[in-house]
Amino acid sequence: MTRFDLLLRDVRLVVGEDLQDIAIAGGRIAAIGPNLRCEATDEADGEGCFAFSGFVETHIHLDKAGILGRCTLCEGTLSEAVRETARAKAGFEEADVYRRASAVVEAAILHGTNRMRTFVEIDPRAGFRSFEAILRVKRDYAFAIDIDIAAFVQEGLTNEPETIGMLDEALSRGADLVGGCPYTDPEPRRHIADIFDLAERHGTAVDFHLDFDLDPASTNLPAVIEETRRRGWAGRVSIGHVTNLSAMAPDKVAAIGRRLARTGIALTVLPATDLFLNGRGSDRLVPRGIAPAHRIAAEGAVTSIASNNILNPFTPFGDASLIRMANLYANVLQLSREEEMAAIFDMVGSTAATLLGAGHGCRIGGPADIVLLDAAGPADAVRTVARAVRGWKAGVKTFEAGRPRLLRS
Repeated sequence: MTRFDLLLRDVRLVVGEDLQDIAIAGGRIAAIGPNLRCEATDEADGEGCFAFSGFVETHIHLDKAGILGRCTLCEGTLSEAVRETARAKAGFEEADVYRRASAVVEAAILHGTNRMRTFVEIDPRAGFRSFEAILRVKRDYAFAIDIDIAAFVQEGLTNEPETIGMLDEALSRGADLVGGCPYTDPEPRRHIADIFDLAERHGTAVDFHLDFDLDPASTNLPAVIEETRRRGWAGRVSIGHVTNLSAMAPDKVAAIGRRLARTGIALTVLPATDLFLNGRGSDRLVPRGIAPAHRIAAEGAVTSIASNNILNPFTPFGDASLIRMANLYANVLQLSREEEMAAIFDMVGSTAATLLGAGHGCRIGGPADIVLLDAAGPADAVRTVARAVRGWKAGVKTFEAGRPRLLRS
């Protein structure tokens, strides 16, 4: 009889179906079935929890998390957030960034996240201090989470040409991709082209913060689409925010969704940040400012929901919980049907993994990356902001949160 490393008993993989056992060997899923009869070095009770491959964070800024106390918030606007963060980051030290970033990563792991893309600002003010810290975080937490690092420019590129060389060096020293922010640059089209040049030179993906306003007529998306096509970068380009989509008619949103699908550009929405920073000019009926990712997904484009910032001027709250972000999105976009909840769950799970070019799903032969949620399934998890109970990475247990239990006297 084959001996496995771990036998995980009684988990739910599909809503409405019988509980299953998962046998793990060599860091991979070796067998799935009800009431498996086999020998295992270790055995764990899944307690009927919903098992899946873990949450995937596609857009977060670990380097500037937890700096709220160092900043002054008066306006609650994007320009103020950029300005206050720029002032604070000039004083960042590697040990400080490592401490703050590690706290967020640990919170994310305990909420069931085991894959993440983080942006790290690199420019003459930040230098490489934050980058070095995040490289250490990536190494130190590899036992529980895979972290991709995007070398990112927040405050413009063409106005600070020396930053191009710094981004180039970061990509040579371990950054996984390059990120740009054309709306802060005096020459956004050139900014976009320069970012693509770096990506071509290093063979990496690109990820842009894009169209962060409520003006449908103000857009750098056509330039990103043009460069993606010209360079053959389909499937390696993603865009975040794009809040002006929230100000467009449904037929126009659908048309853009089709263009993104054809071009191979993925979209990430950041509900907490986009809600907080948008609509500041309105004193009533304040616009929500969240791009309707579910409508974009309906046209075949890859979409995800992510955290963006945690406890800083861009987002002065947060706990690194992706299921909370999914629930927030469902609330604000007024979605309720079972299929809608399941699709939203995928935007912090399987389709988010697709955006990062990673596999996802509990299947025989696949990695034994497993998170148990205290939920009946994906829709229930979104509705209830389900707790992550415990998790494994490559078959090794990485966290234990436990199920709450009411104690009667």
